[in-house]
Amino acid sequence: MPIIARFYGILIKMYFREHGVPYFHALYGEYNGVFEIESLEMIEGDLPRRAKKMVREWAGMYQDDLLEMWKTQVFKKLPGLE
Repeated sequence: MPIIARFYGILIKMYFREHGVPYFHALYGEYNGVFEIESLEMIEGDLPRRAKKMVREWAGMYQDDLLEMWKTQVFKKLPGLE
């Protein structure tokens, strides 16, 4: 699973061979969250509230890029949250 972005100890990854709704994974230490790209809602996982908020803020900035990656399955690195 390629790493798309890193910020504040959070890793953003995406499986390119998955099917279903477009989503990505956010890993923070031992915590994991799965976020639906279109709604930016965490659909699975246990991320702490602060990490979840940062992931949603970041994903809102790069939502179009994330959807494009999901559709084309072409990996590219994205900047982190500053």
